[in-house]
Amino acid sequence: MLRYYTVLFLMLIGVSGFSQETEKDSVQDYYVRFEGDSILYSSIALDEVYLFGNLEFENRKEKLRYYILRRKTLKVYPYAKLAAERLEEMNDSLVKIKKRRHRKKYTKTVQKYVEGEFSDELKKLTRTEGQILIKLIYRQTGKTAFDLVKELRNGWRAFWYNTTAKAFKISIKEEFHPERIHEDYLIEDILQRAFASNKLQRQESVLDYDYAQLSNKWKKPPAEKN
Repeated sequence: MLRYYTVLFLMLIGVSGFSQETEKDSVQDYYVRFEGDSILYSSIALDEVYLFGNLEFENRKEKLRYYILRRKTLKVYPYAKLAAERLEEMNDSLVKIKKRRHRKKYTKTVQKYVEGEFSDELKKLTRTEGQILIKLIYRQTGKTAFDLVKELRNGWRAFWYNTTAKAFKISIKEEFHPERIHEDYLIEDILQRAFASNKLQRQESVLDYDYAQLSNKWKKPPAEKN
């Protein structure tokens, strides 16, 4: 047995020495060229992958609540994604517009265009769907719907929108905090599973939280949280 380990040790030393001698050559041998790109890469950047556990519910009521929330989240997410894209496009364009008068005119044009894209469909949303949309807008932009309206129009219009929304029990000042609100975590869980299964087109949140850590935090029922 001792002889076996001695031979094995010598073989490992030989392999190590050989790899050191050929390391310089081998590093140059393995490069990757992507289609349509003239640059050679020594490594490939891979997308982050999440491993999802099976969904577990305390009772049938909680299960039904989750699936209703999933249906509503999948329905309104595209609107939040579109809003974030339009806002980014507008901000990029405003950087190139120097005159204040022209910036104001452009902002008003974009605002009317966005309203035109959204208005008919948003009128069909239920109260809970509207509130989820407000949360997702904050997830995608880092700003509340109230602040966005205030920036695009003016303070009075934002106040009026908020007052009108309150009549339907919707707050456009609502934020998104999956690290401390269980329903927000469920919404994030629904999105991540939908991204992974290609049911929704992924758009990263501008907020600073880690889904994997959130899953560990919320794996116990909310009642057991401190």
